Amino acid sequence: RRRLAPLNEDNGRFLLLAALIAAYLSAGATVFSALESPSEAAAQLRWNRTLHNFSRIFNISLPELRAFLRSYEAAMAAGIRVDALRPRWDFPGAFYFVGTVVSTIGFGMTTPATVAGKVFLIIYGLFGCAGTILFFNLFLERIISLLAFIMKACHERQLRRSGLLPPNFRRGPAMSGVGSLVGWKPSVYHVMLILGIFAITLSCCASAMYTAVEGWNYIDSLYYCFVTFSTIGFGDLVSSQNAAYQNQGLYRFGNFIFILMGVCCIYSLFNVISIVIKQVLNWVLKKLECRCCPKCHKSSARLGRRNAITPGARLRRHNISVDADGQYDSDTEGRRLSGEMISMRELTASNKVSLAILQKQLSETANGYPRNVCINTRQNGFSAGVGALAIMNNRLAETSDSR
Repeated sequence: RRRLAPLNEDNGRFLLLAALIAAYLSAGATVFSALESPSEAAAQLRWNRTLHNFSRIFNISLPELRAFLRSYEAAMAAGIRVDALRPRWDFPGAFYFVGTVVSTIGFGMTTPATVAGKVFLIIYGLFGCAGTILFFNLFLERIISLLAFIMKACHERQLRRSGLLPPNFRRGPAMSGVGSLVGWKPSVYHVMLILGIFAITLSCCASAMYTAVEGWNYIDSLYYCFVTFSTIGFGDLVSSQNAAYQNQGLYRFGNFIFILMGVCCIYSLFNVISIVIKQVLNWVLKKLECRCCPKCHKSSARLGRRNAITPGARLRRHNISVDADGQYDSDTEGRRLSGEMISMRELTASNKVSLAILQKQLSETANGYPRNVCINTRQNGFSAGVGALAIMNNRLAETSDSR
């Protein structure tokens, strides 16, 4: 019989992450249960006491009183309140609603009541959520590009001060001759720090506005900012719901800008944090790798050498279509991914034909051709990855090590 293939890195990472998420959920449930359960029990006891006292004082039977309260709950779910509130389905209210739908915030304070409205919401949300996720990915790509440009300028300035760059150095073709800048990419940890500072600053500014306009305390405002910007959207606190505000138009515009920028920024930050979590998982897998199997440990140690071709490596039997113009994003990235002996800086100095042949040989000797190398395959058009993780892998430095 054919033996089952060993668990590969991707499946191992997936199972390890699933186990960690389950443990994380269990820990969170334990903490929240310990914090909130006593308060819930006390509130339920106070409500039962109030209900019985009201029934006794006003001589109303408990079944009748409960039926009245059920009607009040239904009216509350429909958006009816005792105090005057803004109309839920005028154009500004409907625009606020569709914004929470496509961004997946979903406060729940406004929901369609008609069958036609519910059916239209399914169709509308299908394309709206997809388009908004695409917008978030494009925003992530541009904010990473902007941060990379700024950080590279700072890196060049630091090199000039240390004397590693000539004073008249400019970006352009001359950059290829400077070894200190070849393949330079910003650190994922620096990007995470910058995005984190920006998200905190944005949340603090928005919280100050909500505290002044909505009358919430500052902690509640910060809580609302996180719940909204992270698209959790509980709906226990919702901004811009009163009938009238001072400078109402300006406040609605500011509220829209803060929510838009906050959601985009937190989405980008979440994706950077996910890359860091992936690197931690890879580190854990490397520590756990083949400790119980010395033969596999020796094999992995031999294959793990970064700059050497392992003798006796089995060649891949299927042909790989290599683009002659395909190039690595950086010298270090090419060596890091393929595990070859020849420096990629020496390869790029040769002509394009020999470069393509060597790239094909190196990819065939490795255990599966590297996914970040520009190889065009007929079978899979998504080998380089899609979505936010692909953007981060292509534009940040440490992500290549985690593949």
